[in-house]
Amino acid sequence: MPPVFAVPSPDACPVHAVASDTFESWLSGQPQRVQAWAKAHGFTGACGQALAVPGAYGTIEMALAGYGSAAQRARRRFVLAEAAQKLPAGSYRIASGLPAGAAATESLGWLLTAYRFDRYKEAKGEAAALEAPEGVDAAAIESLAAAECLTRDLINTPASDMGPEQLQAAAAALAEEFGAEISTILGEDLLAQNFPLIHTVGRASDRAPRLIDLRWGSSGPKLTLVGKGVCFDTGGLNLKPGNSMALMKKDMGGAANVLGLARMIMAAGLDLQLRVLIPAVENSVSGPAFRPGDVLTSRKGLTVEVNNTDAEGRLVLADALALAAEETPDLLISMATLTGAARVAVGPDLSPFYTDHDTDAAALSATASRTADPVWRMPFHDPYETMIEPGIADLDNAPSGGFAGSITAALFLRRFAGETRYMHFDIYGWTPSAAPARPKGGALQGARALFAALPDMLEL
Repeated sequence: MPPVFAVPSPDACPVHAVASDTFESWLSGQPQRVQAWAKAHGFTGACGQALAVPGAYGTIEMALAGYGSAAQRARRRFVLAEAAQKLPAGSYRIASGLPAGAAATESLGWLLTAYRFDRYKEAKGEAAALEAPEGVDAAAIESLAAAECLTRDLINTPASDMGPEQLQAAAAALAEEFGAEISTILGEDLLAQNFPLIHTVGRASDRAPRLIDLRWGSSGPKLTLVGKGVCFDTGGLNLKPGNSMALMKKDMGGAANVLGLARMIMAAGLDLQLRVLIPAVENSVSGPAFRPGDVLTSRKGLTVEVNNTDAEGRLVLADALALAAEETPDLLISMATLTGAARVAVGPDLSPFYTDHDTDAAALSATASRTADPVWRMPFHDPYETMIEPGIADLDNAPSGGFAGSITAALFLRRFAGETRYMHFDIYGWTPSAAPARPKGGALQGARALFAALPDMLEL
């Protein structure tokens, strides 16, 4: 179950968020026994510190949470979450010290400390529960937490239990929850309905490729989300080495992220027409596998020379983007765990995005900072278009040389979005090292920032 706020109770333990630069003045106003306890335990208000202060009968009278300095906070997404993870199980309420503008983000971080991926083993330990801070929209924060947990669960599930069929089932469950419509084009029907690239990438697996199509809403601007749903990527005939294949259960992270974003949108009841397209495949090795050197014809009619079967994500996205563009939505967004080049450029925490629209980029950058969901704009650098144009086909799926790999992949996808207003995210979808409220494993990236920016981007 996704984490929720604790039911308000007069017995909830008060938490005082104390910044390191104001700690001494705050402490001087406390009873002598509180001063002595804090000093005895070395509490200084540094980020990550947590201290339970006992009352007269051994119960916890109050809790102190280090809020650090401005410099320390700038290096963290969720400051209170670090302290929350160290507090004993129980119910807590924020009593003082938390800036009003930080309440929503910090309470979301606190909720996310309760996330556990417990499908395969019993979760250990209970999290400290938080009452919703005054002035915070509790339902909205809980909805964000639920979306994040959905995305994490989908990515964390191994490919043995999260193939194209199971990804379709997850989308269907989400559609049922919010009254959306869903349809699927499966297997050989992909060829009959002109989705040749999706079929080609998935045909070597005994788990049939498919295109999942979810629709919700009947009024307002049209928003289409396209998520890469490669449920496992062996690399195909350009087989990945073992260490590169180890995390390929997360190669459907783009699909998981657009489903998380779709959940936020539907739960909030935004006045828009939402469409979610997920090409769901497994890139496997068998006799029917597509080959390096093959030339494929896409739904749009553009031909693609395959120079690396491990650059399959852009192929399945191409057909889905072409379909999306046929409806000319007001905004088209793709999310994909697409290139290692993006990780080299910005690391695992930032979500690189591409857009030709400066106003969209500005709106997204503004919301990213306040939602603790960092993004970074990358360029659709037109002079690199020649790098994706081989000699014998319209496009090259894996330009040689290795330069600007994320940019050339984004330029490839833009060809299929056509004239539609388009934004692309080349995300990692994974937290490689545990951090407060962000355990090692699947991650939602860019979706919260997008959700917050959509009212400005679509004038809702």
